[in-house]
Amino acid sequence: MTSADESAVRVGVFGLLGSGNLGNDGSLEAVLGYLRAQHPEAVVDALCGGPEAVTARYGIPATRLHWYRGEYRTASRAGAIAAKGLGKLVDAVRTAAWVRRHDVVIVPGMGVLEATLPLRPWGFPYALFLLCASGRLFGTRVALVGVGADAIADRPTRALVRRSARLAAYRSYRDTLSRDAMRAMGVDTARDEVYPDLAFALPAPPPRAPSGPPGRVCVGVMAFHGGNDDRSRAEEIHRRYLDGTIRFVRALVEDGRPVRLLTGDDCDAPVVAAILDAVDSPLVTAAEAASLAGLMKEMAAADAVVATRYHNLVCALKVATPTLALSYAAKSDALMARMGLDAYRHPAREVDADRLLEQFRALERNSAELRRTLAERNLVAARQLEDQFTALTAALFPSTDHARSRARQEAP
Repeated sequence: MTSADESAVRVGVFGLLGSGNLGNDGSLEAVLGYLRAQHPEAVVDALCGGPEAVTARYGIPATRLHWYRGEYRTASRAGAIAAKGLGKLVDAVRTAAWVRRHDVVIVPGMGVLEATLPLRPWGFPYALFLLCASGRLFGTRVALVGVGADAIADRPTRALVRRSARLAAYRSYRDTLSRDAMRAMGVDTARDEVYPDLAFALPAPPPRAPSGPPGRVCVGVMAFHGGNDDRSRAEEIHRRYLDGTIRFVRALVEDGRPVRLLTGDDCDAPVVAAILDAVDSPLVTAAEAASLAGLMKEMAAADAVVATRYHNLVCALKVATPTLALSYAAKSDALMARMGLDAYRHPAREVDADRLLEQFRALERNSAELRRTLAERNLVAARQLEDQFTALTAALFPSTDHARSRARQEAP
């Protein structure tokens, strides 16, 4: 290793990255873009859910987040339960060793401080706590950058999330709702700032002004089963969501509209298959976007978007396509309000196809005005994210003295 490499700031990125969720990977891509533009000297690697995918896609070394590969599968047999338990101990050592090698660790966006989807405390919340505790122990600055948070009812999960946030050296949030939630859970947020979601920093194709007859509608679907507190009703919630979405897509097809089905996570594929099976029409097709850039390209070519996943909404709004949210959490409501589309929301838990169709027609009637509004809000978001990255540099990269000092200490 050269002396320049030894003195470079060592930056780690951490999270469920490369695991099939396009929103998580989009947040990583935005942070890597910032690091490469403003801190090209930094040496970057990842501790993440899908290390092979992260290395192949982004060209950085990556290590698996969990020692036990079945971490997120339900353990019912004694062997699997024992392996999970052993994995918790091994991960404590592995995480500490990884953190110790870095000057800075960034958790890029993602809803790491929320439980709006089913979540077990000893899964990712425990991993996040290990990260933040190791950072405090070894003097590595851990930054939660543009993250999502929400009030958490489950006491063990809430305790781990609260402690993790307190131990972090830097926090910023993707909406005011998130900061308020952390304050309500006992975290001092007086110096924490709110900025737009990191995905708004990604490059996007230019928006298209529709012409001619009504064109394509993008429908972003989700394997939605409710939140962390809805486990007893998960299948009922999913069935209602799926049935309502199928009826809505069928109504669009009856009006002669081409429908393009989109996803945001690998687990959404069965929902797409169910809709294609139920609405047997050449007007309904499915995209296989592998990134937020791919989603944005699809959405920029559409007349309108109806979507459930949070980062499907972000992509549609980013390219200034009129968007209707099938909202499953307060974060979606906050996003739509921030972008001036507060009136165009429909509950994902209670999809009423007739009412949704009425809202969709209103969205299209106001399409030109909404495109202007979104273009204006996107300019504001871009300026705010410039401020986010400036603040991040001031907080995490005040100088390279720390890195050079450590290199001198470790030199033989």
